[in-house]
Amino acid sequence: FFSAFPLYYSVVVASRDNSALGQIPPPVLPGANLVENVERVFTTVPFDAALINSVVVSLTVTASVVFFSTLAGFAFAKLEFKASKVLLVAVVATMMVPVQLGVIPLYMLMIDLEWTDTLWAVIAPGLVNAFGVFFMTQYLRGALPGELIEAARVDGASTFRIFWQVVLPAARPAAVVLG
Repeated sequence: FFSAFPLYYSVVVASRDNSALGQIPPPVLPGANLVENVERVFTTVPFDAALINSVVVSLTVTASVVFFSTLAGFAFAKLEFKASKVLLVAVVATMMVPVQLGVIPLYMLMIDLEWTDTLWAVIAPGLVNAFGVFFMTQYLRGALPGELIEAARVDGASTFRIFWQVVLPAARPAAVVLG
């Protein structure tokens, strides 16, 4: 009920005129203006372009977060390199920094890159996030046996081939959850 009611009430509001929104008690049944109001939205603003942009941004960001978080999680969980623990702590520490602190520097960067008024300005900041990296690191530490990676190395697989043919299939359940 608590999840579905806001969706239902948005249909009720969309089917009424503005005067009905201030009524006490508020209307709970849909009105007769739904088709007219939806037509007005599509004729007064480029709503179809906004929907397409939303789909492009959400699909691109979701795919890149899953891919790059799995790649980084594999590196942190199963590859040995200097300062891996320090880097993982630094990545996790970025989750404690409020997003609002980066809005102005991010805007200035988008101006320098000449990406204002483009979808890249919305897509690029979301290509990877700290939560996804931490989540995939924790998952792959427990779900991916080191012997499987060593067997692939003995067979002559490169690190990226191990990632593509061994790690990604093993990480599929966590990738779906993260997506």
